[in-house]
Amino acid sequence: MILLERDKYHKLIEPLSRVTINNLFARSVIENYVTGKVYVDNLNKPSTFYVVHPYGISLLFGKYDNVDFNNSLKDYALNTYKIRDKYEWMQAFPSNWDIVLNELYKDCMIKSSDNTNDKEKNKIELNTRVNFKFNIAKYFDFKKENSRADLKIIRTDKQIFMDMKGSVIPLFFWDSAEDFSDKGVGFSLFHNNELATTAYSAFILDDKLEIGIETIEKFRSKGFAQYACSMLIDYCIDNKYEPIWSCKLENIGSNRLAQKLGFEPTLKIPFYRLNK
Repeated sequence: MILLERDKYHKLIEPLSRVTINNLFARSVIENYVTGKVYVDNLNKPSTFYVVHPYGISLLFGKYDNVDFNNSLKDYALNTYKIRDKYEWMQAFPSNWDIVLNELYKDCMIKSSDNTNDKEKNKIELNTRVNFKFNIAKYFDFKKENSRADLKIIRTDKQIFMDMKGSVIPLFFWDSAEDFSDKGVGFSLFHNNELATTAYSAFILDDKLEIGIETIEKFRSKGFAQYACSMLIDYCIDNKYEPIWSCKLENIGSNRLAQKLGFEPTLKIPFYRLNK
């Protein structure tokens, strides 16, 4: 695995265009919307690619029978040389990769359902990632039955961007508050004048907007997220963006919220947690 300089990211544009699973996070890195990392097998003629978004989600794609790269990838995944300071969530394309990875990680793979320490080192945890497709008719059905005129929901500004706390916040998907203000969009819900929930664009590319959502812990399980998300979906409809939703299958709350808002699961793929 060789770290590719940022001015060479254009080498990935054509091979990434052949990836059919949700890859907006990888595009945001190689098209320089956000600062991430790219590893390849060869600097001059790369054929295997590993793209890391700063949030900690990564995409492995390209030639899957490159033995040297794959051995380096195993060391990287197990953090043998302490290259990473946090865990990553990796998905791979095409599906041939999953056969290769099962063999590569056969002595260190555990399933998410296994009764193990969540932070167990030297293990790769196998989860499932779900890609959804937006059904506008189902969304309008949701809108008819769910409205709250009493809620305060406003456009997410730079201060809210900085104030939002949690594990899936805009700060982890944009290089700065200024960058988000210029190129992104979000809607934040306040309860008794306290910031409770923010739904925001994790990525905007072409006519697609991927939704990120975070609710501050004390305000969870109150149903606030659906209303902030609804404002963002309305924005997508008004501005002709296709709203995109992806999440772990094991994230029951996100799955339920997605389907309540009219998203339908279309694809399930392996999702590998690489511990630090």
